[in-house]
Amino acid sequence: MEYRRIGNTELKLSAISFGAWAIGRWMWGGSDYDESIRAIQAAYDHGVTTIDTAPVYGQGESEMIVGEAIKNIPREKLQILTKFGLRWDMAKGSYYFSTKDTKGRQIDVYKYAGKDSIIEECEKSLRHLKTDYIDLYQIHWPDNTTPVQETMEAVEILIKSGKVRYAGVCNYSLAQFQEANKYLDIVSNQVSYSMIKREIEKELVPFMVENNKSVLAYSPLGRGILTGKIKSGHQFAEGDHRSNLPAYNNENIILINNYLNKIEPLAREKKASIGQLVIRWTIDQPGISVALVGARSAEQAIQNAKASDIFLSDSEYDFINKELEKITIKQ
Repeated sequence: MEYRRIGNTELKLSAISFGAWAIGRWMWGGSDYDESIRAIQAAYDHGVTTIDTAPVYGQGESEMIVGEAIKNIPREKLQILTKFGLRWDMAKGSYYFSTKDTKGRQIDVYKYAGKDSIIEECEKSLRHLKTDYIDLYQIHWPDNTTPVQETMEAVEILIKSGKVRYAGVCNYSLAQFQEANKYLDIVSNQVSYSMIKREIEKELVPFMVENNKSVLAYSPLGRGILTGKIKSGHQFAEGDHRSNLPAYNNENIILINNYLNKIEPLAREKKASIGQLVIRWTIDQPGISVALVGARSAEQAIQNAKASDIFLSDSEYDFINKELEKITIKQ
């Protein structure tokens, strides 16, 4: 496993990190509690020391599963990332969307990052995670109802108190990142990035590289579509949000699988799966520090971690990229 320094900090994250959204069961069609714990522990046993979660993932369930999974691992050997700014238990801020919670109840989710809310969320996360500090605390989505300065000052209070080590953001545009960075040293931006979603390469990535900031890429497998396991006519489990994503329409599934069929022989030559090849490609892209990869079983977690063992030559990267340039995905 490779470990990469975040910005100019002392924080090093595993290049392949454990994304804990799906284990919260919410919006992914369910998952098994015990297997989720085994997945996190198996990932750690194979060098994955970084876990990224959030309160909204299962309305606390993901954080609590993480807390249970890591309770016997020395805290200093882990990097725990979580988030704030999405509330489902109060109607404050800007309405985001409606969905069902893990018990099937309808809930409304709001973007809200007011000072008192952030302090409250942090205390809850610390209890769920069974820890006394968070390595990287990230606002989940921009909140246009709260002054950016207020939000960042709240995080600064948490840093000074020792409950948070570093501040990050998620899903921020370049302009939003620059604004937040005026008030607090923002070390990272966690954004969606994959072979089929590369918009950040134009402006955000160059700025981050030039200013020694880090990009954490979530959904590097396109939420599963880049594994080659999602075929035309695929039926998702009830409650799985992917069934409504534009990238998952049948036309795109066929187009993506045609591409994956072309790079599959290279994966086979490397004794790797297509998904492993895609993960390796992702963490080798300029400016990408970390790929956050989800897993709902120990087997998946181990396979994800082993992607770090793959080596690709310049000519092999050229082949992957040239074939990729031939397709256009309708988002």
